[in-house]
Amino acid sequence: MSIVKTAKKDRVPFGQKAAFGAGHLVLNLYPGALGFFMFFLLTAFGMDPFLAGLLGGLPRFFDAVTDPIMGFISDNTSSKWGRRRPYIFVGGILSAITFVLLWQLDENNSADYNFWYFLIMSMVFLIGNTMFATPLVGLGYEMTSDYNERTRLMAFSQTVGLLAWVIVPWFWVIIADPDFFSNQAEGVRTMAIYVGVACLLLGLLPAIFCRGIDASHMGNRKKLTLTSVFSNLKDLFISIKEAVKNKPFMKLCGATFLVFNGYQIVASFSFFIFVFYIFNGSYEATSTWPAWFSSVGALVSAFLVIPIVSKMATKWGKKKAFIISTALSIIGYAMKWWAFTPDNIWLSFIPIPLMSFGLGSLFTLMMSMTADVCDLDELVNGMPRKEGTFGALYWWVVKLGQGLALVLGGLVLKVIGFDGNAATQSVDTLTKLRIADIVIPIVTAALAIWIMWKYSLSEERAKDIKAQLEERRGVL
Repeated sequence: MSIVKTAKKDRVPFGQKAAFGAGHLVLNLYPGALGFFMFFLLTAFGMDPFLAGLLGGLPRFFDAVTDPIMGFISDNTSSKWGRRRPYIFVGGILSAITFVLLWQLDENNSADYNFWYFLIMSMVFLIGNTMFATPLVGLGYEMTSDYNERTRLMAFSQTVGLLAWVIVPWFWVIIADPDFFSNQAEGVRTMAIYVGVACLLLGLLPAIFCRGIDASHMGNRKKLTLTSVFSNLKDLFISIKEAVKNKPFMKLCGATFLVFNGYQIVASFSFFIFVFYIFNGSYEATSTWPAWFSSVGALVSAFLVIPIVSKMATKWGKKKAFIISTALSIIGYAMKWWAFTPDNIWLSFIPIPLMSFGLGSLFTLMMSMTADVCDLDELVNGMPRKEGTFGALYWWVVKLGQGLALVLGGLVLKVIGFDGNAATQSVDTLTKLRIADIVIPIVTAALAIWIMWKYSLSEERAKDIKAQLEERRGVL
């Protein structure tokens, strides 16, 4: 049980927490908006479903290459503004501009033109987004060296970030409403501008107000310039190899992949259950119920689950908090079998608090534990510290899970005989859909608990590592 109070020097001021949280709101708003806007590639711009699927998947391969490179570059950068903040500033501007341009598609253009335009602009957007996101994650890992303050920082940032998921479910409602826009294509183009401006303003805040480690106090850094980056790729691979050999870090990645992937595979299933099971195939009767379901889940995670998880982690340790939270989410998923019923639509909201402990705790705890892992890596492998590399690899696992979930979710729907074009579904298909919606996240969550059961980086061990590091190289 933690009884030592956080030293004043290790506390992150509220203003910096707020700026860091604003950055995480951007990190969630971009993928959330992209996910909902992608639907309109089919309906508003007439794109072939296969081509639209390629546009969702191909950029992820590009992401897998750029993320570790950006992490390595920011780890080894030295400037009077710090290691991360210059990239966050430039990346925030670039990603906002390119996101707006990405969605300025014309429905009168040919499908081939729109496909190549969107694919190329996606690559440019991802460069800016990687330049923004990877250093931002690394910055969070180094804003405090205190075991519990790291959890509080991540809890605050995740609470703010989850507000994006309260907002984005309503994009579909607004864009499709003729009272707002004359057609869906106009709606997408206009809403993209609003999202881009909001992300620009919010994304610059961490670059301006947050503080990280001063790289001038760190020895053994690679001297990077634009011409020398690629000549140092050998060192990048060494950094990746060292991270992969870090057993606690690999446990974090494995557990995150399972919990997040399990959720993502069935993410769309609740919508189909609302439409075809609860409302018997009537989209009109379904109305905004799915949007309310998603928004309420995000609100519960942000303002109920995350504060509870933060206190659990402080009192009992991060590993126990993760295991308890994930177990509670399993109970919530199981309750859906009885709560999702045509007899009473309001019952479907009952499992939300318990289910929310799954994702609500995941990134709060895992990102805090990854910061502890960076200390362990420095103890074993020395300088430079590799927050950027660890952050890039961790989020690469998350993105890999997203990509696989898109494929596996569609495969599951195909296997159970679901037909999205049909007005109704058979009783057998709906039963299998409901079972898959429950069983898949339960199994992946249980496997994540098994992986984390012997996670070894406790609070006592983390504080011992911190003391050894400060004795060896002083306080950063």
